[in-house]
Amino acid sequence: MGWSQELFRTVWRALSKEVKELVGTDHFGNKYYYIPAYKNWRGQIIREKRIIEAVNKKEVDYEVGNIPTEWEAWIRKTRKTPPTMEEILKNEKYREEIKIKSEEFYEKEKLLSKESNELLAPPIETQIKGHASAPYFGKDEPSVDPTSTGQTFQPGSWMPQDSKKKSNQ
Repeated sequence: MGWSQELFRTVWRALSKEVKELVGTDHFGNKYYYIPAYKNWRGQIIREKRIIEAVNKKEVDYEVGNIPTEWEAWIRKTRKTPPTMEEILKNEKYREEIKIKSEEFYEKEKLLSKESNELLAPPIETQIKGHASAPYFGKDEPSVDPTSTGQTFQPGSWMPQDSKKKSNQ
């Protein structure tokens, strides 16, 4: 950010009574601020804000995961209190444990599936008749003549005649 923009922002905050209060930092070095609700010089009430001052100032340098999920929840106002460093580290450790357990489970399943493939017979090929989107899927194709059994009635196929030819004759 250029020095002129920084100067403008400083002057604007001084005139608008916007006070940034440092709430905390994360292990990446990002700083989190809280700006309480206030009235501006025109008498309008400005809502509270929660903002982040990222270490990487450029959007190009930002990657997913550069903001811990606990801080992101605080920024989005899904949690009221800012997270502590102990809470973030505890949750990070828990995520690592879950990741290791899921990898172990995946490896066990892989071994079991190899063993079960040797014991099981290969699947039988099914015969495909028609297409599921066809109106007569799984049934005989409709005939020209109507058919009926005691409880069901299947009309025959019918094609309307061209009405223009009848009216002209």
